[in-house]
Amino acid sequence: MTKTPFKYGALSAAIMAATSVSSFAQEGNDTQMLEEVVVTGIRQSLTNAMDIKRDASGVVDAISAEDIGKFPDSNLAESLQRVTGVSIDRSNNEGNQVTVRGFGPSFNLVTMNGRQMPNSNALASKGITRSFNFQEIAAESVSGVEVYKSGRATISSGGIGSTINIKTARPFDYEGFTAAGSIKGMMDQSNEEGDDITPEISAMVSTTFMDDIFGLLVSGSYSERDSQSQRVGTQAWVRNQGQVADSDGNVIPPDGNFWAPYTFDVDVSNHYRTRENAQVVFQFAPSDSVRATLDYVMSDYEENIDMNRTSYWFDNPVSQVDQNGTPVSIRNPNDELNFWAWDYHFLTENDSFGLNVEWDVTDNLSLSFDAHDSTSHSQPDGEQAETIANLKNPRLDTDNDPSTPPVGLVDIGADLNGTGLPTVIYDDSDLIAETGGGAYDKGSIVSDLFQKRGNEIENNIKQYEIGGQWDNAGDGALRTVHFGIESTEYNVDAYRTATFSFVNADLTDLDLNFYDRDNFGDDLGDTSGLFPYLTDYDAADFIDILDQQGDFFVNPPTINRIMEETTAAYVALDLETEFNDLPVTINAGLRYEDTDTEGTSVQNGFVDLYYRNTEELYVVPGETPSEQTLKGGYTRFLPNLDVKVDLSEDWVTRFSYSKTLARPDVSAMFPATQINVVRPNGPFNATQGNPGLLPYESENIDLSVEWYYGTGSYASMGYFKKYVSNFIGSTVEKREILDVNGEPLRDPSVDPRQGCPDASTDPLNESCLSQAGDPVVTWDVGTPGNLEDAEVSGWEINLQHMFGESGFGAIANATFVDGDVEYDISSFDQSLALTGLSDSANLIGFYEKDGLQIRLAYNWRDDFLLSTGQPQNGNEPTFTEAYGQLDLNASYDINDYVSIFLEGLNITEETTRRHGRYAEQLLSAEQYGSRYNIGIRAKF
Repeated sequence: MTKTPFKYGALSAAIMAATSVSSFAQEGNDTQMLEEVVVTGIRQSLTNAMDIKRDASGVVDAISAEDIGKFPDSNLAESLQRVTGVSIDRSNNEGNQVTVRGFGPSFNLVTMNGRQMPNSNALASKGITRSFNFQEIAAESVSGVEVYKSGRATISSGGIGSTINIKTARPFDYEGFTAAGSIKGMMDQSNEEGDDITPEISAMVSTTFMDDIFGLLVSGSYSERDSQSQRVGTQAWVRNQGQVADSDGNVIPPDGNFWAPYTFDVDVSNHYRTRENAQVVFQFAPSDSVRATLDYVMSDYEENIDMNRTSYWFDNPVSQVDQNGTPVSIRNPNDELNFWAWDYHFLTENDSFGLNVEWDVTDNLSLSFDAHDSTSHSQPDGEQAETIANLKNPRLDTDNDPSTPPVGLVDIGADLNGTGLPTVIYDDSDLIAETGGGAYDKGSIVSDLFQKRGNEIENNIKQYEIGGQWDNAGDGALRTVHFGIESTEYNVDAYRTATFSFVNADLTDLDLNFYDRDNFGDDLGDTSGLFPYLTDYDAADFIDILDQQGDFFVNPPTINRIMEETTAAYVALDLETEFNDLPVTINAGLRYEDTDTEGTSVQNGFVDLYYRNTEELYVVPGETPSEQTLKGGYTRFLPNLDVKVDLSEDWVTRFSYSKTLARPDVSAMFPATQINVVRPNGPFNATQGNPGLLPYESENIDLSVEWYYGTGSYASMGYFKKYVSNFIGSTVEKREILDVNGEPLRDPSVDPRQGCPDASTDPLNESCLSQAGDPVVTWDVGTPGNLEDAEVSGWEINLQHMFGESGFGAIANATFVDGDVEYDISSFDQSLALTGLSDSANLIGFYEKDGLQIRLAYNWRDDFLLSTGQPQNGNEPTFTEAYGQLDLNASYDINDYVSIFLEGLNITEETTRRHGRYAEQLLSAEQYGSRYNIGIRAKF
């Protein structure tokens, strides 16, 4: 076998094929061009993706760009959800992260051009994961995506569900000068406060020069989106909180478990998002045997959200419940309404520098070197991601008895009607009688608290790989040997800030307004029973007032670091043989990995507990930080075997076995002890990470049959089974937490002293600090641990059909997933459940002829477990209900160079809903809206 220098991979070849194909005829010594056939578009990109799937030795799906700078969807995640077995979650109704075969974002590794990419997240409530955020990458800069569902020795480890490789363009992919660009306006139908039309601009220029020795590609994109989301829900459902009453309102002993919501909320959030992407690629080929590629990729993603919420908090509710213990009505006297304001500020900067050198040493041996240094930095400006303010109706001392706490003068409650929206109930007549103003009167509103919280995270990955390929030029089944060594340095520096304080502020200068909800929740159902008015003020204005009064402060951050070093080596063999005259292709490989981890936390210790408020025990921090370091490590061998048999010209069957792993989320490994918000009488919850966690491990089996019966048309059915071990779950240890002097923390609220609670903070009231006679607090300290094994299996069915030369085509696929890791809502001690496990399906119809392209795509995902909960809400689950979305894409080629297009997403304006243990336990009903892009695209 003679080796051709720099053979393009299947995906690169497909992309080039999608650009143009020329046909020539030889007549004597003259070369005459007969015709030039341009083969861009939906049909060709689907045919290219089909060819990649057919030629692969393992289980691989792919998406190819329809043309230069034109990916099938405006968001990578929204394109990936069209792939069989892939489903997505959404942030502000935009594709965010992916689930593959029921395994959520943390179980899937995302690479760019084969390189592991870092991730960072500023939102404290989401933790720190390794999950890639597809919102940060513009689809226009991507030429293709490969989804490896079976493991391969030559691919970096980290994905149990899949490894997803994003391909970006290179100048040597094109001949000579090539340019493409687009400009479009986005119209988000939900927008109320931002611009009605926001821009999206992208451009790419590529050229080769000096007889194709040098190549240069520059691309960039800029995008804005302004939108609004509206929500009704609660923060959590809590088991056995409050009391149970009969239909006459008499308190009765509960028969079994019952639940109550923490709050009922009505939110309006205005989102302002900006995304910038850029890429510079320089290639150098001084000879036919050497090629070097130097590239730089960057992205900046910024989102600002201002949110207002009207709500109330159930402190001690009395509930009438149904047979499942879920309230049908709730009453809570002597309380208040709450008026919240949130300012979210997210900023993430990503940079990646890479070098790749390929050298054909001989006709049979090639070597390569690849290195990259990539960083993701959230909140590089050091600003906390969340600023939170709360105002409320006052609590008053109506009985003139200083020994009793003040009470609220608003009676609150709610009536629930199954799976619909609640009817909010409040009676502020006592407040009017006492102060002359109702619940929404500015004179009856006082300050309550503020919070500043969030993560600044810098995630850096340095990766080096030396690889080689030897091609057998002789006889025998062995065709190719792949080998290599790899080193990965994975480092995370995280600065976590959490400040919480009740305050008394003069609200005279606060711009506080209320507006009615006439335009609220048009698609959420019957909203007539919600609060009549919604709050409107700025959290930053409230913080400014506190700062002027000298009451604003920010707690020192907790510093967490994870250092993870992995050394890997691999070898893989490609073989071609026959069995009963049937062609057989085999790939067999083995990957060795050795990983060392070290987790370090630097934090101020705990001095004492301070009884500051009837709803809060303040944890007094120490002034001197101390360092704690824990270590871990593991060694693994990861084999794979892929066998493909061509049963005929049209029929293919394949078998794959592989062992894969996924590493724990980073935030689960920090050794720091974190104390959550502490309330008198509990709960007393804290958390601590575990750097010694072992990775999830999975043994995977795939079987499939595929029928390629026409150009661009095929049908396939596949079965997969995964045996997963080392599932990570929450373990709870009851123990004491020591202060900086080595003494256990004590509770000063059990038998409060005179003058306590006391909101004074400078100085603290000594009587409200704990003393030697106060009871020692026993904490529930949640720590992640490797717990159980599980099995997951499923079927993938796919049909792609082109209706001859009519221009019409259709795709229908579905994935059915099952396993012994589903959440049992009747169990209260379940330690293992797989989030994201759900069935999914796609139905796509398209037409492409005479320059006109139209595609209508419907994506559906069944309900799934989003979260198993947190200790502060009793580890109650969150389920996302089934969701379907209809998208439209249409374009028309004015000529060979210019086209106009229209994109519509969520054109039926579907809403999303989440619930707790039972469907009647509404957690969140959210309304977004459709969005449309209209633009023009050009290529040269």
